[in-house]
Amino acid sequence: MLSEAAISLGYDITKEDVSFEVSEHADLATRLAFRLMAAKKGGEGEDGGKGKEGGKGEKSSVNPAQIAKAVVDAISEESLKSADLIGKVVATGPYINLFVSGKYLVQTLENVAGAKENYGSGKRTGKILLEHTSANPNGPLHVGHIRNAILGDTLSRILKKAGYDVEVQYYVNDIGRQIAVVSWACTKYPLNMNIKPDNAIVDVYIKANQDIAEDESVNEHIEKLMKKVETGDKETIESFSHAVDMAVAGISETLLLMNVKHDKFVRESQFIQSGAVWDIITRLEATGKTRDADGALVVDLSDYGFEKTLVVRRSNGTSLYTTRDLAYHEWKAPQCDRMIDVFGADHKLISGQLRAALELLKVKTPDVVIFEFVSLPEGSMSTRRGVFISADDLLAQMIEAAYSEIEKRRPEETEEFKKAVARMVGIGAARYDIIKVSPEKSTVFDWKTALDFEKQGAPFIQYAHARASNILSKAAEDAAPAPTAPAASAATAAVPFTPETADYSLLTEPAEAALIKKIALFEQRIEESAENLKPHTFAIYARELADDFNQFYRYVPVLNIEDAELKKSRLALVYSAKVALANALSCLGIDAPESM
Repeated sequence: MLSEAAISLGYDITKEDVSFEVSEHADLATRLAFRLMAAKKGGEGEDGGKGKEGGKGEKSSVNPAQIAKAVVDAISEESLKSADLIGKVVATGPYINLFVSGKYLVQTLENVAGAKENYGSGKRTGKILLEHTSANPNGPLHVGHIRNAILGDTLSRILKKAGYDVEVQYYVNDIGRQIAVVSWACTKYPLNMNIKPDNAIVDVYIKANQDIAEDESVNEHIEKLMKKVETGDKETIESFSHAVDMAVAGISETLLLMNVKHDKFVRESQFIQSGAVWDIITRLEATGKTRDADGALVVDLSDYGFEKTLVVRRSNGTSLYTTRDLAYHEWKAPQCDRMIDVFGADHKLISGQLRAALELLKVKTPDVVIFEFVSLPEGSMSTRRGVFISADDLLAQMIEAAYSEIEKRRPEETEEFKKAVARMVGIGAARYDIIKVSPEKSTVFDWKTALDFEKQGAPFIQYAHARASNILSKAAEDAAPAPTAPAASAATAAVPFTPETADYSLLTEPAEAALIKKIALFEQRIEESAENLKPHTFAIYARELADDFNQFYRYVPVLNIEDAELKKSRLALVYSAKVALANALSCLGIDAPESM
């Protein structure tokens, strides 16, 4: 429509030349006038050229504001009528602002009603292997691991919603030095089998590190164990595996509590046993970029901008985590169209070296999402020294605090209800407070702020969903047949509206239109978040959606109105908002309570 209007004025452009942007002054805006002014200045001569007035080739003092007005005035009625999702086009200074039509609003609600839980799903294709968390199995997850797990899980959910086939993997370090320390510790200290298995493992791991600090000769035993594993000693491998299995079982339990799921746990040891690690080393040597450094083998990656060399084999002949990681990525590469790794900021250098080494080997490289660390007001943590706050402890604290809040607000409810909602709210608050911050920014996790129902965090969004559910339930009760009718109950009664019976064109209040427009942005926000690997942008959208629903609820009556048709339409809008809120929460890995 806009390109046709510009062409009618003599500008030589195509519709591809017209771009749009989000504007607080309109539903959509374009800087087309600036583009046309640039095109005009590039015209055919000093004397005015061949274009129509204000058009191509003219050299005059026409400014972008005048051009914008001329384009809008040139839009034909027929063109505007055919663009039936556009309600109004106006020139505001140099900008051309567009506003959606009533048909756009109606179609949005029809789309939601038809798609339900699939609403907002994109059409992207391709297989993605996404690795996240991959914490060393030497104890429970601590607060520092939570951001990795939540960021990776939320990314996987958003990518799936965008349409991708996503497989989520946990890369298990089951043969490194820290696991050797754990294995040695398990032979010296008895494991407490009455506690969570990862807690039992960390107890002996801490004791072993204290022994190492007091007697360095213990390191000799650790190195012998590492060599035995890499040479295939069955008994040593089994002892490593037993300790790793215990730790992974406990870690998985914590992840599931956070609504984090992995499709596959891939062990490092398989790349030793298959010979893939030694093949990697041989091929790296064949590039001519390796050299001996005091007995160790290092790779010169200066051609890729890295001054620091990459060690791929220790002086004692054993491989390193990085060497095995190269083999892991080469194994993954042919299985997918794209690899994504989620790493903490301490992996920034090594992840860059990893990509460079893969390029040197002519292997597909992963996209890497680097996140800064999350901390608590209490200070820093170290698993090795035993100074850490476990994720289990933090999550238990969140759930307990949420329970207290639920008990205060809903004292009449059953214990089962309070516990179930407390878990949803507590875990949701933890996830949202982590994911709402851009990955590259460090953050201090404050559970009190995260659980504040009045602030715009997870409880705020969950409460909006519960409010929508409550409105629909109340409508169903009001519409239920009299108790004398057989088999009638509020639970089975239909909500008194369907997409076929609701007249969406009646929704003309500003708060109604604002909510529908926000719902309509769902898929676009998913696409943007998936494209940029920035889940925090979708978290912000979910909060804005809840805020718009609350504004609608505040200013527009739904149940207490006489007009039956308008009531149906507003209930249909509440239903659409509930669907959108539930889908948004699902993409964030947060439960959507029916009642709070």
